[in-house]
Amino acid sequence: MVEAHEAFQQVLAEMKKHIAGKSDTIELMFITIVANGHALLEGVPGVAKTTMCKAMADTMQAEFKRIQGTPDLVPADIVGYAYIDEKNETKFKKGPVFTNILLVDELNRSPPKTMSAFLETLEERMVTAGGVDMPLPLPFTAFATQNPLKIEGTEPLPKVLADRFIVKIDVDYPKMEEEEEMMRLKENEEKEVIQKIITTSDILEMQGKAKTVAMASDVNEYIAKIVSATRTDIHVVMGASPRADLAFMRAGKARALIQGRDHVTIDDIKFLARPVLSHRMAVRSTGGIGVHGIIDGIIATLR
Repeated sequence: MVEAHEAFQQVLAEMKKHIAGKSDTIELMFITIVANGHALLEGVPGVAKTTMCKAMADTMQAEFKRIQGTPDLVPADIVGYAYIDEKNETKFKKGPVFTNILLVDELNRSPPKTMSAFLETLEERMVTAGGVDMPLPLPFTAFATQNPLKIEGTEPLPKVLADRFIVKIDVDYPKMEEEEEMMRLKENEEKEVIQKIITTSDILEMQGKAKTVAMASDVNEYIAKIVSATRTDIHVVMGASPRADLAFMRAGKARALIQGRDHVTIDDIKFLARPVLSHRMAVRSTGGIGVHGIIDGIIATLR
């Protein structure tokens, strides 16, 4: 079996040949895959969300497909559709969701019905057509990109749908030195081919190994305190659901594994606090604190 820590370091090094900065973002994407979850990436256009997803997939011997979110996107464009062939037999044309790594660009540009159908498929990990259940390939991870609020007509995902993503990864503008590095990397883009580091079998083994990572009772208690605090903060309209506890557990175990440990630490949970909680909370517009400020405040006051 491939060592998860070594595999992650190799994937990170390979991606850094093509992506300037973004080490935490790359780590969170890899955590998502090892935790057998899905991630929402949010950022303004042009900050390499799509590029990172494609590069991550290219480091793996996994099938990759991409969907562009548009106002006229229908569920059949994602999951597939039934049709009658020349022999008058009913067949099913599988949609792009039948893959290992799926990228949905600008999911929040899609109609609500399509978003709902897509996220239900992610939750069930299968497509039902004509009374037949068709499971998605293993491993399967979806990355969905989202523009920030009200950018060119987009709307945020409803909390009940966003809750299906194990983490939300904020992709910020690069620092000035990262932009300079980006231009240098772009000049050598054609010379540097992304090397495949791991296989789908390696991913499945890492997912299984992550489940065996230990979580002490004090870490469980710390997670419960954080999630509970989101529901009582005066700046919060709606706190995190119990899915947040499970997301902390799964993502925490995955992070511990790729960091080379057999147990989850409180530092793992602190690292994951913003990604796990920010898309699960609705905050008041008053005060100018913002969801990240509220989460940071909760972390700072807990012992």
